[in-house]
Amino acid sequence: MVSRYVITGSTGGIGGAVAELLCEEGHQLVLVGSHRGRLDAVAGRLGGCETLVLDLLDVEGIAARGSALATGDSPVDGLVHSAGLAQLGAIADSDPESWMKQYKVNVAGPAELTRCLLPALRTARGHVVFVNSGQGLHTNPGWGAYSASKHATRALAQALRAEEGPHGIRVTSVYPGRTATEMQRAIRRQEGAQYVAHAYIQPRSVARTVLAALMSPRDMEVTDVSVAVSGA
Repeated sequence: MVSRYVITGSTGGIGGAVAELLCEEGHQLVLVGSHRGRLDAVAGRLGGCETLVLDLLDVEGIAARGSALATGDSPVDGLVHSAGLAQLGAIADSDPESWMKQYKVNVAGPAELTRCLLPALRTARGHVVFVNSGQGLHTNPGWGAYSASKHATRALAQALRAEEGPHGIRVTSVYPGRTATEMQRAIRRQEGAQYVAHAYIQPRSVARTVLAALMSPRDMEVTDVSVAVSGA
């Protein structure tokens, strides 16, 4: 059965890998990202998909664009939140702009897009997946703002699960460790450390975890999954 999935961060490592796997299964995709050129490139590589340019920093503007995805004849079987922003720094050195940017991209933006798509998700008895982070389960020095946003995302998922379960919506949080993505490359640069792709989890491995949750039988719900670097 062909289903329709909306994927944010679809031009990135994990989101892109999720899109590839779902495309291989023959599903309809709506690729969401903030850069038109990158979206078109991914859509072209996958053989043509719906695309939506959406800036999660513009939380107030999400409703106008996101609601177009939730038309009555286009149910949403799955919504995968894979977009994210990480800006490291000690709390003493983190300015309000950094805190707010990360909160908007990692929490408020996904919350608003989810709200807009709830009618379509309810119709399909759909599934929402939040690609969180290991920092959503613990906190390290220098990661305060990012970790706080990811802890908030965890709470968002838990509340959504309790509220929308009666409507048949399932909610999963996936907590990957360090993954070989451009975001990780930027993080390592902020840490003043070397980026070694083969030392990290591969995006497709995380994507397979997301897909396993999405394709799980209806009599169960995968709520929280941690994905750690092998041997760590």
